Amino acid sequence: MKLVIGSDHAGFPLKEEVRVYLAKAGHEVVDLGAYNTEPSDYPDFAEKVGLALQRGDAPRGILICGSGVGVCVAANKIPGIRAGMCHDTYSAHQGVEHDDMNVLVLGARIIGSALAFEIVDRFVAAKFIATEERFVRRFKKVLAIEAKYQRGDTTKPA
Repeated sequence: MKLVIGSDHAGFPLKEEVRVYLAKAGHEVVDLGAYNTEPSDYPDFAEKVGLALQRGDAPRGILICGSGVGVCVAANKIPGIRAGMCHDTYSAHQGVEHDDMNVLVLGARIIGSALAFEIVDRFVAAKFIATEERFVRRFKKVLAIEAKYQRGDTTKPA
């Protein structure tokens, strides 16, 4: 699978380990930075990864910062991005299978590389399989919320 990956300075060491791990597993990994541990701003990398997915450069991405929270919040501001912070393998595959999560977010100060590799494996192997009516209904509601606010409709729900 082709993936885009990005991190800020805090996520850089884990990003490097994950990038190498994925490449050794046969995946094509496009590294969008950071390229060192010099202080950098996580929103910049969240935007790079999100825009790469919007352009169709890859079907999925991975973002890493210190806690995972910052890049997750920033990435989810980009239309079409469904980023989920996962520090366990169940969330990594379930987020794809039920919610069509297209960006995996990891917190480098929360998990180690061995767990990160397991999580990444589950994320990459997962397929969006929401065929049950309840999952389809919920996913359509998520897309409708995104479309509503992209149009600028800020009215409260009924």
